[in-house]
Amino acid sequence: MNNGTPEPVLLPPAAVIASPEAVHASFWAANRRRPAFLVILAIGLAAFLIWLPSGARASLWTGLSAQRNLVVLLFLFALVTLSLVWTAGQRLDARIFTLFNARGYPKWLDRLMWLATQLGNMLAAFLAASLLFILNYRRMAFEIIFGTLLLWLLVETIKALADRDRPFRLLEKTRVIGWKEIGHSFPSGHTTQIFFLATLFVHRFQLGLGVSIALYAISALVGFTRIYVGAHYPRDVVAGAVLGSLWGILTMLVNPYELSIHF
Repeated sequence: MNNGTPEPVLLPPAAVIASPEAVHASFWAANRRRPAFLVILAIGLAAFLIWLPSGARASLWTGLSAQRNLVVLLFLFALVTLSLVWTAGQRLDARIFTLFNARGYPKWLDRLMWLATQLGNMLAAFLAASLLFILNYRRMAFEIIFGTLLLWLLVETIKALADRDRPFRLLEKTRVIGWKEIGHSFPSGHTTQIFFLATLFVHRFQLGLGVSIALYAISALVGFTRIYVGAHYPRDVVAGAVLGSLWGILTMLVNPYELSIHF
């Protein structure tokens, strides 16, 4: 793919070229591991439902029966996850990532995108919860804190099981804005977090169409910045958007007062 001009190499110094046997072995290991973690997540979900108090579990089932879009979101997340074993999908992911990431952007836009990506940071969620608590929206503040902590655990578990390297570890032309993120790539935690908050705000406050579109547009921008800064592939972002939206709806269905936590 060399067009006659030097290409920047941003791979870690310790990176080496794997042998064909090692690549073959790691591919089949991923094929076994990635579908398996959906089974593990299903077991974890069942354990969570058993742990819930009976009142909260009844409230959750009642809400689930009225939220048909949850089934669609679950199906989409499973579909994106299983697509990770699709070799052609990885090539397409890389092409789209390179299209948006490996361009010559102005420095001011780099700084703006780096600032925008911080909206998906866990600290931003806790700041929002603190403000809501001060404004006497205590239930909403608790939902954000409780939901964010559990969501972080879920995302980190999925990342460990999916075991997908970040783009800058595999693609030589990757531009990294800011620091190189640690950990795995799938799904995007920042995107998951911002879509979780957007969904929670839209449904809890029954926001109008215009404000809802604006919130989801900001969330989509944060998702795009994860590609821009070189931290995630497009499918990481799509999975994060689906998972965050799903988690926002689930958080509202579980009444925190049924969990014996009162303010």
